[in-house]
Amino acid sequence: MHKPTLEGKDFLTVIETAEFFGLSRRKLFRLVEEKNLPFMAMYGTRKLIIKDEFIKYLQKPGVKEGLANGKPRTKKRF
Repeated sequence: MHKPTLEGKDFLTVIETAEFFGLSRRKLFRLVEEKNLPFMAMYGTRKLIIKDEFIKYLQKPGVKEGLANGKPRTKKRF
């Protein structure tokens, strides 16, 4: 039996969601701490994200940009 790909999963962990959508893990962890989010599902103590509902949430104006990765802080060497 093989491990399912992220495209085939209906429920994703926070880290899988960040990886799949190219979002900041830190910002996503802060987001899931909020109450009454339509895309959250609890499985015991695990927080899972319902992929279809999260896609709808990302379609709201400005949401995806707010969760995107920032610019790297590293300095350029000459």
